[in-house]
Amino acid sequence: MITKTGLGGSLRDALAKIVKRAMENGWVDANKAVGWLEELEKGRVLKEEWPMYEVGLVEGTLMVRYRSSNYNNIEQETHRLWDMGLAENVHFTVKMPEEGHHGYVRLRREGLAYAAWLSVHGSGRQRELAAEFIDYILQRAKEEGEEVYEKAKEIIKEGKARDILKLEGFEKKVEVGGKEHIVKVIGGDADIEESRRGKKLLRIRITAGVGGVKSEYTITYSRRGGDNAAVGFATARGSTPSDREADAERFAAVVETLTGRKPRIIVRSNGKIELVCGREHLEGFKRYAELTDAIEKWLEETGSR
Repeated sequence: MITKTGLGGSLRDALAKIVKRAMENGWVDANKAVGWLEELEKGRVLKEEWPMYEVGLVEGTLMVRYRSSNYNNIEQETHRLWDMGLAENVHFTVKMPEEGHHGYVRLRREGLAYAAWLSVHGSGRQRELAAEFIDYILQRAKEEGEEVYEKAKEIIKEGKARDILKLEGFEKKVEVGGKEHIVKVIGGDADIEESRRGKKLLRIRITAGVGGVKSEYTITYSRRGGDNAAVGFATARGSTPSDREADAERFAAVVETLTGRKPRIIVRSNGKIELVCGREHLEGFKRYAELTDAIEKWLEETGSR
């Protein structure tokens, strides 16, 4: 059995290379080899309290992944990324361990870039966690070689360089429903309110002109379901079906312009049209100076997922 006690960095690195080579050549069971590597890496990252992340290149793409056969380990790492401000299925993906198989937490490219952004622009504990994580990933990348290190540095540099945007004066051309719209944002804000049942709601208001039609658009976020997911709802306005369809189209154009993602549009049997936004849209809204503080506060007060 390999233990971490008393192993120096050079010896640990040499042993890790031997184990990896044995696994690649099929000389040792892959699950057992990963377990050994986890033990070796615990010694490397004990001070930082980060578990072993695999960092490497797969067909030129940076791969950042944590693997474990322990359900609690995967769950703990998932919660750590949530606490950092990353969103599941937006910035990272999770597969829970099944009998005889490892699970994983895999960071997407955008997730690493956003973690780098949070290490500069995040608030409080988010910023601290993100900064620790970025330092650790750079450390792991450096250990894997110059090419891996340079690729990680490139993504992290890109993330840190992103500015906080302003809603006021933001303008973009976007296509929704096969039609091209010019969206001109006039302004916006966000605040936290309490429902009659004492539930904390996040209201995001955007004033924008779409195709020359100026309106105020409001999205109300709440926590829903057993997984406490952040879900935002909005209702298209208009006295006739055609008016509501046109308003929904303009509303969708505003959401996509600001977040880069289309909202889901639901047409009810009574003619009501709803737009549904998820956590991925909220992360897009969070980039704007007028919205970021209220969004971060709401996420912190209601649970970061």
